Amino acid sequence: MRLDRFLSGQTAYSRKELTAMIRSGAVTVGGEVIRKPDTQIYPEQTTVTLRGRQIAYAAHHYYLLHKPAGVITASRDPKQKTVLDLLKPQDRLQGLFPSGRLDIDTEGLLLITDDGALSHQMLSPKHHVAKYYLVRLAEPFQPAYTDMFRAGMMLREGDSEEACQPAECRAVSEHLAVLELHEGKYHQVKRMFAAAGNHVENLLRVGIGTLRLPPDLASGSYLNIFNKDVYSALKNSDISEVCAFCAEYYSSYWIKEWK
Repeated sequence: MRLDRFLSGQTAYSRKELTAMIRSGAVTVGGEVIRKPDTQIYPEQTTVTLRGRQIAYAAHHYYLLHKPAGVITASRDPKQKTVLDLLKPQDRLQGLFPSGRLDIDTEGLLLITDDGALSHQMLSPKHHVAKYYLVRLAEPFQPAYTDMFRAGMMLREGDSEEACQPAECRAVSEHLAVLELHEGKYHQVKRMFAAAGNHVENLLRVGIGTLRLPPDLASGSYLNIFNKDVYSALKNSDISEVCAFCAEYYSSYWIKEWK
């Protein structure tokens, strides 16, 4: 692998900035100063430093973000704050993007990565990876919702209607429910409950597959997670396990807003 390409994938610097730093003598490979950007290296077998800091190699990078409300799911935007703006400058690596999306007013688990293959597997309808949402409802949860969502719903889109895939829905408490989806239509959760005669007041994505939003991860914060942990996002859970998780850790998530 070329030295400049390696550094571009492991740092937040542009290729132009890295070329200048390499030529200035700021980079060592195996303890030797290297000044040629196109020098071939074996990153798993040698030590590379940039300005005295060792640069570890990872084929891909994964950040588990607790997305707050008011931030858009995009890599960049000229007017609004994006989820990538929440990363520390040194973590804004080249090629990162949010895998999937959450509406601007929706909170919860969002994966930021540079692994396009993983993202495709996680989001592709044919893989049926489940996304789990904790929903705060304006009106009490009705048992009829379970059968209604499981049967599939028709949602109006302008002058036409579109069909939803069957979805699982369970109550956590009187006004809280967990919804399991295998697709991601525009404002789908809110539209489904509206079609059932209720209103979603707050929405928190608590899981993708078996990957969970850590209860102690503050809104706006993120974790650097490993490949083996990320691939748990491709294995589906039982919704009853997600409900138990929410009841234990997130049943009072919006309690401050109720007071």
